[in-house]
Amino acid sequence: MTDVFTRNNIRILGQDDAPVVMFAHGFGGDREVWEKMLPRFTQNHRVVLFDHVGAGGSDPDAYDSVKYATLDGYAGDVLEICTALDLHDVTLVAHSVSGMMAIAAAASDPGRLGRLVLLASSPSYMDYPEDGYIGGFTAEDLDGLLASLDANYLVWASTMAPAIMGTPDHPENAAALEASFHRVNPMVAREFSRIAFLSDVRHLLKDVAVPTLILQCTDDLLAPVHIGRYLQENLSHSTLVQLTATGHCPHVSSPDESADAIVNYLNTNPAQPLEPERSAAIQ
Repeated sequence: MTDVFTRNNIRILGQDDAPVVMFAHGFGGDREVWEKMLPRFTQNHRVVLFDHVGAGGSDPDAYDSVKYATLDGYAGDVLEICTALDLHDVTLVAHSVSGMMAIAAAASDPGRLGRLVLLASSPSYMDYPEDGYIGGFTAEDLDGLLASLDANYLVWASTMAPAIMGTPDHPENAAALEASFHRVNPMVAREFSRIAFLSDVRHLLKDVAVPTLILQCTDDLLAPVHIGRYLQENLSHSTLVQLTATGHCPHVSSPDESADAIVNYLNTNPAQPLEPERSAAIQ
């Protein structure tokens, strides 16, 4: 059996005895996507980076289509990493679909996680009009998106990367995202994309008791502005910060603004579970 360190390609930086910040990348990424932000954290924190199984330098033999057919497989890996490293009161910075995993992990084992930072995250991308919830995509929209990914993953990546990145004045960002998409095994990408776009963790929000920072981007194709407000209204002790960064990947396109928001939050919020209570949104 592959050990956790090899399985998830773990890298540890910063100070051994400092507060822990763990970074979880989104779909199509790997641990390298955080590089621009790391200097802001390594001086005063113990930084834990990893690749989800199936991404980056993770062990390809560890990928199991059954285990990783749901969010639980990935959320379980996050908690296993915390256990293997004997980490407590972890601040988990989670981008996009990793935000769903972070919510699932915090709901199931709050003892390991002290704070969440949900970066451009959504509890569900699909609309549920019967609940009055608008995730941004109808079921038909997502069927079409996934069908196009299945038909030709490389063409899908080339088409979607600029739209997801959302920084038309900086095409190099979209090129970097497209290159990252291309490094993912197409079979893994097909299976992971279904988790990303079809999962729904709205029912778990009430069970998250740790302080949570919601970083909402501007003009985000995948997580519109109202999604940040929905998360803030449904997560206890949550704080909403609206970034000026456009698109879905502010840690790549606006690393300084993203890091500033996270560092400010870490400096002013305790890393411990709290009784349910809602903070006011910060605009």
